[in-house]
Amino acid sequence: MPFRIPTARINWTNSSFLIGTAFVTCTAVPLYLWHFGLDAFQLTLFLAFVIGTGLSITLGYHRLFAHIAFQAKWPVRLVTLLFGAAAFENNALAWVSDHRRHHKHVDHDDDPYDISKGFWHAHIGWILFKLDPEPPWDNVNDLRKDPLVMWQVRWYVPIAVGVGFVLPAALGYLYSGWAGALGAFLLAGVARVTAVQHMTFFINSLCHTVGRQPYSDRCSARDSWVMALFTFGEGYHNYHHEFQHDYRNGVKWWQWDPTKWTIWTLEKLGLVEGLRRVPEEKILLSQLADTRRRLNARLASGHPHLNERLRDMLQRSDAKLHQLGERWAALKSEYAAKAGALKAEYAEKAGALKAEYAERANTQLAEARAALAEMRREIAAALSLLERAGATT
Repeated sequence: MPFRIPTARINWTNSSFLIGTAFVTCTAVPLYLWHFGLDAFQLTLFLAFVIGTGLSITLGYHRLFAHIAFQAKWPVRLVTLLFGAAAFENNALAWVSDHRRHHKHVDHDDDPYDISKGFWHAHIGWILFKLDPEPPWDNVNDLRKDPLVMWQVRWYVPIAVGVGFVLPAALGYLYSGWAGALGAFLLAGVARVTAVQHMTFFINSLCHTVGRQPYSDRCSARDSWVMALFTFGEGYHNYHHEFQHDYRNGVKWWQWDPTKWTIWTLEKLGLVEGLRRVPEEKILLSQLADTRRRLNARLASGHPHLNERLRDMLQRSDAKLHQLGERWAALKSEYAAKAGALKAEYAEKAGALKAEYAERANTQLAEARAALAEMRREIAAALSLLERAGATT
């Protein structure tokens, strides 16, 4: 049967805009650069709008509004709503509704950008064609109570055009007249929109196709440090799907995540608060479970005479970590009980109790890290045994 485009389902508004901006980026932008060249002002303006609109999507639309990973005061919400609109990725209510549905139904039919329907569908196809039926916005009632969000929804198109195209063109005109306005419109406007949109789209496609799964294989999401470089830290997607309410995607201090650093800085400035962090012991346990999963897969295809010895080795390591987990849970329960008892009558002692808990928690975390390191060494030894056994058969 020949391939047929379902023309009745084409979203002509989205398709015209996405194809049109990509066409202008590939044709008019090179012609402008060939004729006028690229000066420092135009490059700076382009980068400023990439950062402004890109961070407004990752920090605002994604981590703030979709996942409520922190609370933000009105200046942060307003700026991210203005420049998020300028990314032309829909209004905040629609974007968040789609994204929450993606997390709830990832890799299944109700996932708007389900990777199992193909790379093209997950990347851009789901935007070019209307969903049938269109999903209701029944998962964003919390955002409907935010007057700034609803203001952006009502005035989305004028805000997007004004901030995304008119503002850079006006700045270019002030710099060097009509030639500057044209350059700013093409570079900081059209080309920037194309670049930022595909940064977002690649999270839905590439980060569900290529990369590692160090935390879980329950869905197709993968970590890619390469994608993190181009998406303000969103490339650590396996971690994000496992711990979606953490304000960090790159959880290690050295992982490239400008969005988490911006959120942290805004907290220090008093503009955001309530940053949500997944406890480190929970992350360690997730990594351990994934390591066990991968080793068990190797054992299943390995040599039966080694299996019993290796499984005994792993069970001993499991017991150590399980014991640490129980001690950690007991410590948290003890702290909660004491804090509740002291809160009303001995408020001044709460600080000392918190310090004591932090000290003991740090000690147990150090023990958990040591146990995990020991288990990784044992797993490495087990894999080495499997490889040597394979070489001799």
